[in-house]
Amino acid sequence: MTLHLVALGANSGVSFAANARRLTRACAELPGRVVRRSRIWRTPAWPPGAGPDFANAAVVLWCPMAPSALLEALHGIEARAGRVRRARWGARVLDLDLLASGGLVRPDVALVRNWMDLAPAAQARIAPEGLVLPHPRMQDRAFVLLPLVEVAPDWRHPLTGRTVRAMARALPVAARRGCVPVRGKHGVVNGKTRA
Repeated sequence: MTLHLVALGANSGVSFAANARRLTRACAELPGRVVRRSRIWRTPAWPPGAGPDFANAAVVLWCPMAPSALLEALHGIEARAGRVRRARWGARVLDLDLLASGGLVRPDVALVRNWMDLAPAAQARIAPEGLVLPHPRMQDRAFVLLPLVEVAPDWRHPLTGRTVRAMARALPVAARRGCVPVRGKHGVVNGKTRA
C-alpha cells in the first residue's frame, strides 16, 4: 500500500455549505482507506476573480493503486459529481488533485522541475498532459498547504526537501489571506477520532 496525498475542492455549488457537503461525499468515494482528513477550509478562488470561495480539504489515503490508476479513479469521482472540464482554473463542481504518492517523482525530475518553475502566465494557459508528481504547484498554494499541514505536516517534498509544514510557513501573508478553517475536527478517520 502507498501513502497518497489528495487535495479536494469545490466552489460551484449553490452555497459554501453545499460545496462542503460535496467534499464529504467525495471522501466517502475515495478508493483505499482515508487515514486522515483535514477540516474543511474556506479559501478564495484561484486565480482571484475565478469564482466564489472554495471549500477545500486534504486527505492522506492508503491505497494499493498505482498513481495513474488512482488519478483515473479521482477523475471518475469528479465526473460522477458532474464535473466537466471547460476552462482552466474555472469554477469547479469538484476538484480532486493527486498531490503526491509517497516520495515518487513522475515522470522524471527534469520535467517536474520544469513545471514547478513555469511562469504564472504560462501556468494559466497550459497544463501537463499526463500525471506529474509531486503536484508542481503544491508548494505555492495556501488552499493546498493549509489543509495539508493538518494531515501530513512532516511529508517531505522529494525535490525541495521541505516539509509541508515548512512550505506552509513560507507562504506570503497575502497568499494566506481569506483562508480559514470553517468546521470539522481533523484527525484519524476509521479510527478513534474523526474529521
